[in-house]
Amino acid sequence: MSESTLSFHVPKELINLHIKEDMRRNQDLKELGELAPHWDNMRKNVIAHCEQMLTMYQDTLADLGKHTGSSFKSSCSKGEKTLEFVPINLHLQRMHVHSPRLKDALYDVFTVGAPAAHCQGFKNGGLRKLLSKFEAERRNTGYQCIYYSPENTAKAKEVLSNINHLQPLISSHADLLLNSASQHSPDSLKNSLKMLSEKTELFVHAFKDQLVRSALLALYTARPGCVLKKPTVPRNSVEECGDPQGQDHPSQIKRQNSIPHHSEYDEEEWDRVWTNVGKSLNCIIAMVDRLLEKEDSSSGIKESENDPSSAACMASHTSGDWYEQLYPLIITLKDCMGEVVTRAKQSMTFVLLQELACGLPQRLMLTLRRDIVFSQALAGLVCGFIIKLHTSLHDQSFLQQLHTVGLIVQYEGLLSTYSEEIGMLEDMAVGISDLQKVMFKIIEAKSNDFLPVITGRREHYVIEVKLPAKMFELLPQEIKEGKQLHVYPVLFNVGINEQQTLAERFGDTTLQESVNQENFEQLKEYYKLFTEKMPPDCLPHFQEQNDLKGLLENLHQNIQAKKRKNVEIMWVAATICRKLNGIRFTCCKSAKDRTSMSVTLEQCSILRDEHQLHKDFFIRALDCMRREGCRIENVLKNIKCRKYAFNMIQLMAFPKCYRPPEGTYGKADT
Repeated sequence: MSESTLSFHVPKELINLHIKEDMRRNQDLKELGELAPHWDNMRKNVIAHCEQMLTMYQDTLADLGKHTGSSFKSSCSKGEKTLEFVPINLHLQRMHVHSPRLKDALYDVFTVGAPAAHCQGFKNGGLRKLLSKFEAERRNTGYQCIYYSPENTAKAKEVLSNINHLQPLISSHADLLLNSASQHSPDSLKNSLKMLSEKTELFVHAFKDQLVRSALLALYTARPGCVLKKPTVPRNSVEECGDPQGQDHPSQIKRQNSIPHHSEYDEEEWDRVWTNVGKSLNCIIAMVDRLLEKEDSSSGIKESENDPSSAACMASHTSGDWYEQLYPLIITLKDCMGEVVTRAKQSMTFVLLQELACGLPQRLMLTLRRDIVFSQALAGLVCGFIIKLHTSLHDQSFLQQLHTVGLIVQYEGLLSTYSEEIGMLEDMAVGISDLQKVMFKIIEAKSNDFLPVITGRREHYVIEVKLPAKMFELLPQEIKEGKQLHVYPVLFNVGINEQQTLAERFGDTTLQESVNQENFEQLKEYYKLFTEKMPPDCLPHFQEQNDLKGLLENLHQNIQAKKRKNVEIMWVAATICRKLNGIRFTCCKSAKDRTSMSVTLEQCSILRDEHQLHKDFFIRALDCMRREGCRIENVLKNIKCRKYAFNMIQLMAFPKCYRPPEGTYGKADT
């Protein structure tokens, strides 16, 4: 069993990203421009709350930076505010099976406390319940602000992300094009133009969305003394930008693009502004084509005279230096792009203002809670991915599966659906589902620093995993070229303790049933992709007794069955995960007691089913693992006592195979 420095590294990376994202958003809110008194007061209130939250994130990052010593957070530290972003008791547990007659084998399970916001408490439930309740209430507060659906606010964040990503890229490619022109290099000019065209077209299409148009109208309505102009001619469209013939001269494009006074709003103006980015790009394309013609300057000018629509995109002559010909067109492109960015940024920021304003301060507290839970979940996932990658570098079928389909990540939960653990399970379900926002990218390490780097924003993260050159060379070409790799997280939970007994007899188990059913659908979808995309020779080789299809059907039947403490759900799900080359996590409240019982049971089951452990020795091996193995050492590491936190009455409610041997339990839970 081993801990990982990633327990602290990943939360620090993530909080740093949150700080940058929130600082940028706060600055955008300040630059929103003049607003009518109601909206301006709303903005001031939002900014004040957001800056308080930002300070809290900065303090948390500073506290984590001071941490030294062991790279794990003990179960006793669940309620420690400065460590709330750090996963609880995260460890890799590895079983190495050696046999003189059979092939050696490794079996890895990651154990971690259920990702949950313990410092925030569970009095009102966890994320799953809180988010649903908040969204229902937000719909009814429209008298204070404009209601935008979660899909629309996510779209607004995506547009802002595209702006922040594409604008500097386009400017950079435009400068490279000018550099190629100054060097008079035809091949370089063609390549630079290709890159500029691709990024600019992505930029133009990013704004072809009704949300941007409606948000612009809403923003101008929120300006002091707004006046709306009625449209008089049909709107332009992106498609009209595709042909350079018959377009405006660059200077004409520039003149018509002056931003209207804030008291006026012309609905067509937005169409003209972003369409002109496409028009100015087409002028550049036409000019480059002309510069690359083999005919001399005089034949080029003569041809332009016969084609006035093409000449409209040209400078008055094409003789002289390439740089001089392209420079004014590049400036026009940048100016047009700047106009689009100014308007789109403000309109999308206005959408986000509504999102934050409708429900302060609950919105920010929910964001904090979700960030905490996601940070704990992500730290475990990154650790699991890196270990899985390192142990599978010579497994070509796994590597093909990784870039063709993605990686299945299965979480086994042992939480009850009673009292506080309901809230923990609600947190955990959302945190694990949010891991779908994560993509992995494997890069070659350029130094001795192999710690992963996280980029992105709350809606989308990319984890860059570094490998030494010799390891990197073992990867398929698609991965080496930077293909981003998907993960498919699934969670199956079965409560096994005495609190689950109370839930089953007097309480409610619908949360567990819903979580298991939803995640079964996710697992089934992954299996479908796996069988469709993977070649037959790369499918699993463990099909002697039960094929994957049969196991999935077995899992479905067990999820549908109304059986108390149906732990077979977890056994079958774990088997499917291993057969699909997945990563396995086992979680309870603190990954110390119930987790220990489950992991040791799984290991003995593997020895029996895969490595010929005789059934007569099964219980003896199980007791030995629980009494002498690394799980009891993990208990000691967490609470300084070599006793599982069970008493005899509690254990009577446990399924028999989850009960520890005499003499190994007795201390109160922590």
